[in-house]
Amino acid sequence: MTEQRVLVVSPSWVGDMVMSQTLYSLLKEINPDAQIDVIAPGASKPILSRMADVHQSVLFDVGHGELRLGYRSRFAKRLRSNHYDQAIVLPNSLKSALVPFLANIPVRTGYRGEMRYLLLNDVRRLDKTRLPRMIDRFMSLGLAPEEALPEFKPPELTIDPGNQEDCLKRLGLDLSLPILGLCPGAEFGDAKRWPEEKFAEVAKGAIDGGMQIWLFGSAADRLITQKIVERLPTSKQKNCRNLAGRTTLLDAIDLLNLCRQVISNDSGLMHIAAAVGCRTIVLYGSTSPEFTPPLTDKASILREEISCSPCFKRDCPFGHKNCLNLIEPGRVLAQLEI
Repeated sequence: MTEQRVLVVSPSWVGDMVMSQTLYSLLKEINPDAQIDVIAPGASKPILSRMADVHQSVLFDVGHGELRLGYRSRFAKRLRSNHYDQAIVLPNSLKSALVPFLANIPVRTGYRGEMRYLLLNDVRRLDKTRLPRMIDRFMSLGLAPEEALPEFKPPELTIDPGNQEDCLKRLGLDLSLPILGLCPGAEFGDAKRWPEEKFAEVAKGAIDGGMQIWLFGSAADRLITQKIVERLPTSKQKNCRNLAGRTTLLDAIDLLNLCRQVISNDSGLMHIAAAVGCRTIVLYGSTSPEFTPPLTDKASILREEISCSPCFKRDCPFGHKNCLNLIEPGRVLAQLEI
């Protein structure tokens, strides 16, 4: 087949970026000679270096919600020399469709919305009934309109053994005990976060069962992870390592790969854990596993079936957050293989 050059405008969130790999895999399956470049913000761009189907990742240095039309115009002008055949725009905003239009890419594919018919020329109608999951919506843009979706290929992030070893040494970690990874943060908002005191109860039970705990998260999550450590009896704290804010995104990929199991909120780290082969236990609150499930057959999903969930809000509109607060630590511990 002839080489096709495709530019993908990626989503910004880490989890969405991981899920977008299903599209790249599909494009390569359709045309093994396709060259797939992806433009991405700095926060999530490193993940693309661990996706075998991505030819090149291009930094797009515009913050969420910023227009910066001059920057977008200059950025698009630089892309013209790459002679892309098609652009696929995954976000639904008007701004996200500007660069492919300004770069004169001949085929510009994306979903209808925000007056984007002025910028896109392969405009798709989003049928949420036919495409219930985020990955369905991503993959459909790589097919002809209304074409039936094939089975998705689960995301698979590559591991860097050298960086993995460097992280173990730099952070003073060892592999003498089975590792349970805990990911108690969720950048989206509090309505996706299981309470830290419940995470602490799970950590205590897992340590009693002969495991060690690695706590993952960004610097913004470190207050939460530190509270989890402090809630443990002093004698157990030596088996709980707080890595939040001490690792890069690539470090987290390599270290999560060493975890025997991972317990996580619906977050970007959850999708990373699934994509590096971990057995995952996922707690859903304001969001839905029907829309953004862990893309692995090694996942257990825990949620409360209450009338107001999923609401997809950042904070609980009723103030009780019962969708998560009613999930007890014992129920989570019962899912662990100890």
